[in-house]
Formats: sequence, structure tokens, C-alpha cells
Amino acid sequence: MTPTDTLRFAIRAATGYPLRTFLMVLAMSIGVAAVVVLTALGDGARRYVVDEFSSLGSNLVIVLPGRSETGGFNPVNAITGTPRDLTVEDAQAITRAPAVLRTAPITIGTSEATYGGKLRDVTILGATSDYLKIRQMNLAQGRFFSDEESSGTTAVAVIGTKIQSELFGVDSAIGRVLRVGDRRFRIIGILAQSGQGLGMNADEVVILPVAAAQAMFNTNTLFRILVEARSRAAIERARTQTLEILKARHDGEEDVTVITQDAVLATFDRILGTLTYGVAGIAAISLAVAGILVMNVMLVAVAQRTGEIGLLKALGAPGATIRNAFLAEAALLSATGAFLGYALGQAGAFALRTALPALPAYPPDWAVVAALATALITGLLFGVLPARQAARLDPVQALSKR
Repeated sequence: MTPTDTLRFAIRAATGYPLRTFLMVLAMSIGVAAVVVLTALGDGARRYVVDEFSSLGSNLVIVLPGRSETGGFNPVNAITGTPRDLTVEDAQAITRAPAVLRTAPITIGTSEATYGGKLRDVTILGATSDYLKIRQMNLAQGRFFSDEESSGTTAVAVIGTKIQSELFGVDSAIGRVLRVGDRRFRIIGILAQSGQGLGMNADEVVILPVAAAQAMFNTNTLFRILVEARSRAAIERARTQTLEILKARHDGEEDVTVITQDAVLATFDRILGTLTYGVAGIAAISLAVAGILVMNVMLVAVAQRTGEIGLLKALGAPGATIRNAFLAEAALLSATGAFLGYALGQAGAFALRTALPALPAYPPDWAVVAALATALITGLLFGVLPARQAARLDPVQALSKR
């Protein structure tokens, strides 16, 4: 038999038993689709977290109050105790470090904003004039704080686009007076739309000078200090110098946690990358189950087609030809199931992206290649035993069972 004859034989055999063929293709396609969808979900979560931290800014070092005892970054440290407060003076001292370009002390709280009888809850963020540069954010209208306004309790504010639309409608908010809590602030700028970032929607935030925000919340402490290094190569030096300065200011105690953006990204990338591999491995088990189904069904096929096999051998077909014919059928069914599963998996990933637009749920290339290759190899491996059994049949005994 020529390769074309072998392929034609496999196609006729597959189409001759539609229910059997459908079950085998379905089992294989479900396995491949599970790998594609789950790895898309895992890798999408990894990309989402990486993008969220990247949106904070570049060359970033973050100072958190409280000390991490583990020596490394732990997501739990993002909510840490405050044995000693961070202050605006700490941020100003860090700015003098040779490797540091600029700093942005931050304080955060919530309050109510009212204008023209309209009221809504808002997130209040106290910051300085360098905050916008560090975060690489843009303004849609107006301007940001000056250095003088940042250091004083000047009653000015910059608002997000959603607050602009909800409280002021189509009218420009620039120059209007917004009541926040029990204080009044003149709006000098409106942020460009940027959306969600690290749990805070910049479109719904009111940014005040840090001194004004601290006065509003009756505190002199900071939530975080964002530090921008002079270059990517200077990030680690900026971290070390920041820690030394704060240690000297805090009576020799290392009572803060200083982390780099790269360390945060590497930690989450490693955790979520491992998770992606894990769910891919779990999903791949279904491919092994599908392979066992292929073997069982092919063994039944050998029993059903014993007479046909005997006739071929009686006509002079060698055992290798019979074996190749059954392996071709197993490969054909596995390939069909694999590519159908790939299509289903891509459809499932698209559905995830549609339902969760913020999640970039695209299956990684390695997962797609691994799923398709595993499906094909599994189908062939589990098709070997039935193919060998068919090739070993005695032609006389096989013909007697027709």
C-alpha cells in the first residue's frame, strides 16, 4: 500500500464508524481546549499583574512603613504595620541621594465630594508635584500642582475624568470649587482617562497637595513613598541609598521595607508563571485519558475488522502495512481532535477576554505547541498496541472470523 492508500484506508475506517470517531475526537479536543483555556487564564493573570505594576512608572523604588522580616517581597507586606511613621521630611531627605531622581510622598484616604447638590464618595490621594512625572500620567485639561502648592496647604485639586463627568457633566470643572469633606478646593486640572491601576481607579480620584491631604485627615504620616531612580542601572543603588538614609533618620533602626519594581514583578511573575505551568499539567492529564480512550476504541476496531485485516494479509499485505494503517487512523483522529480542541480553546480564551476586558487572556505559544504535540504523541503512543495486535493476526484465523 502506498502512503496515499494508507491514508485513504484510515479515512474510510474513521468515517465508517461515526459515533466511535466522534467520541475519540471529542475526548482529544476537550483535553487540548482545557490546556489552551487554562494556560490563557494563568498567563493572562500574570500579564495583568505585570502590566499593573509597570503602569506605576519606570525605574521605581517603593518605600513601605514597617519592616519585612523575610528579607524579600511578600504581597502581604503591601499591608504592613507602622512601628515608625514615614513623613514628608523622609521623602525630602531621600531626594538628596545621588542615585535618586525624584520622590513622591503619598497619603491616601476616602471622603465625600459634593458640587451643585451632587455627592459621591471619592478616593483622596495626597501627593507632590513630582507624582505625575513618576507615575507617567497625563492631564486632559489644566495643570498639576506647583512645588509651592505641594508644600503648603493650598486649596487646589486635580480630579479624575469620571468625577468631572458625574459632578460637572459637560461643563468644564477647571476653576470650579469642589467641596471635599468639610473643605473647599479649587480645581486646577483634570487627569486624562487611565482606568484601574493597583486597586485604585485614577478616573475616580481627587488628588490634593500632600500637606492639604494630611491636614484633612489630621495626620502627618505617609502611606508610601515612591522613589524614581536616575536610570534602570541605578535602581539597586537607589534602593540601598534610600534604606541608608531612612535608617540614619530613624535612629539606626531598619524599620521600613524598601522594594524595587523589578523585585515585585519578578515575584509575581514567578508565582503566576508556576501557577500557569501547574494548571497546564493538570489539564494535560485529560490528554492522557483521551489517549487511553483511543487505545481502547482502536482495540475494539481491531476486533470488529478482523476479517478485513485477514483479507489484506491474504492478498499479500505485510504486517508493517497493517500496522501503519491503524497508526495512520489513530494519528488522523488525534490530529483532528487536537486542531478542533485548539479552535475551541481559542474561542474559550476569546470569551474570557470578552467577559473580562482587563485580563489579557491569550494562550502562550509554548502551551499551544505543547498541547498539540502532546495530543498527537499520545494518540500515536496509545495506538501502537492495537496496531501491533492487528499486524500479528494470522490471516487464516482472521478470515475464518468474517
